[in-house]
Amino acid sequence: MALISVETVSFVEGIAAEAQRLGTPCGNGQMIWRLWGNGPPLVLLHGGYGSWTHWIRNVLPLCRTFTVAVPDLPGLGESATPPEPHTAEGLARIIVEGLEIIFPKHTGLHIAGFSFGGVLGGHVAAQLGDRVCTFTIVGSNGLGLVRQPTNLRRVPDGASEAETLAVARHNLGALMIADPAKIDELAAYIQAHNAPRGRVKSRGFSRAATLAHALPLVKARIDGIWGERDATAYPYLEERARALRSVQPGARFEVIPGAGHWVQYEAAHRFNPLLAKIIRPEE
Repeated sequence: MALISVETVSFVEGIAAEAQRLGTPCGNGQMIWRLWGNGPPLVLLHGGYGSWTHWIRNVLPLCRTFTVAVPDLPGLGESATPPEPHTAEGLARIIVEGLEIIFPKHTGLHIAGFSFGGVLGGHVAAQLGDRVCTFTIVGSNGLGLVRQPTNLRRVPDGASEAETLAVARHNLGALMIADPAKIDELAAYIQAHNAPRGRVKSRGFSRAATLAHALPLVKARIDGIWGERDATAYPYLEERARALRSVQPGARFEVIPGAGHWVQYEAAHRFNPLLAKIIRPEE
């Protein structure tokens, strides 16, 4: 992307280069994982039409404390397309099978899932049972609650690079980031690079009560982090809190002021220590 600076591309490539890259079975190919750091395992699951880069501002700060493992989810990013039909349970099973290779027989797993990643993460945590200590939901739908409509645009056929980036910036503002000043070149590059590679259609999972059905089966502690101005939830955040606490009355529900749906990017400086504190409150 010539309209994207060399520095931005190099920044993404540099963070990727610091990771260990692994592959686990996915359909007729592989699900691609990246691992940073040492310590207790923390699995980060990205959102729909995304990739590991949804966590670009989180992996290095968090890997100072944890072994951070971030897959490209099945049918997204660099990972192979999974066999159809695409169900939350089936996609979660592919992730679980990958975790059994990445962290064989490891107990004490921590999982955080953003948006569609939280929907699948609920099923992953349910399938793994006692092996998961904490499951943190980050701005996910799939709870059977009111979901605000978003005015997203498609990239037209034959679009120029400038047109593609303009659509990316519009969609970031409509869905992902609350403060227009935070829609920077890096965010536009990530959005424009990720969206065309989405082969699993995630919106249907989020519009149904997919996550709500999984949560009662989760043995791990459940907590939530939302951006105050999340375009998919505002102004109904308290309903999300009640949904989590109806399953686990002690669930922690944190709201980051002013931030939007992609809260871990827009407010990374607040999100990273908060997630670490939720996972390990004794520290």
